[in-house]
Amino acid sequence: MARLPFIAANWKMYKTVGEAVVFAKEFRLAVKDIVDVETVVGPPFTALHAVAEALRNSNVGIAAQDMYWEREGAFTGEVSPAMIREAGAEYVIIGHSERRRLFSESDAFVNRKLIAAYAAGLWPIVCIGETLEERERNETTPVLDHQLKFGLDAITAEQVGDLVIAYEPVWAIGTGKTATAAQAQEAHHHIRGRLRQWFGADAAEKCHVIYGGSVKPDNIAELMREPDVDGGLVGGASLEVRSFVDIVTNSRPATV
Repeated sequence: MARLPFIAANWKMYKTVGEAVVFAKEFRLAVKDIVDVETVVGPPFTALHAVAEALRNSNVGIAAQDMYWEREGAFTGEVSPAMIREAGAEYVIIGHSERRRLFSESDAFVNRKLIAAYAAGLWPIVCIGETLEERERNETTPVLDHQLKFGLDAITAEQVGDLVIAYEPVWAIGTGKTATAAQAQEAHHHIRGRLRQWFGADAAEKCHVIYGGSVKPDNIAELMREPDVDGGLVGGASLEVRSFVDIVTNSRPATV
């Protein structure tokens, strides 16, 4: 089953509303003819609506960088699934390593957010990955298994088929270090194998498994040549239009 490449930009805590809109308008024009890559941008909450408006009726999707699982309530500083949908989000990033590390988000948090995202009609991009210490202790596989098992608890096979899983080795995020294509493939192959075992072959083949961790224009093509690498979750290299356009372009399927 052919899966289109999936490239998502995570802008993190960068860009004012004005800067984000300028980027969106320029990027929209640059990729308007690229229909063989699913492309998504994830602005900060403050720019979500403005960017969604700038990209309306384009081939670029919108992702929120996080959300809370409750519909409403006394949760100061949080935003609900309904709020980000109303602002224009179609996707939502859940469980990014920075959320896990800096804000102590557990797999149980990830699971509650995932269930709430599906209930709100959002497409989740769920992040998993090991730290450097865990990799050096040869614990990559059990760490991924634990994050998958508890993060995807109570999720159906049909929902898994619509899911984007971002494998992001924590040691490669913002460090300039990138997992080799072989290391990425090994992890992605393991993830897809677990999905096949737990949710069935159809769900495993439909699910996008993308790589996150210092993705750049000059390494995305090599990563994309691996059979289980379906795209990238891009941080720093997505902040400049030309850089992100090059990543999208270089991820396109080879033509015969």
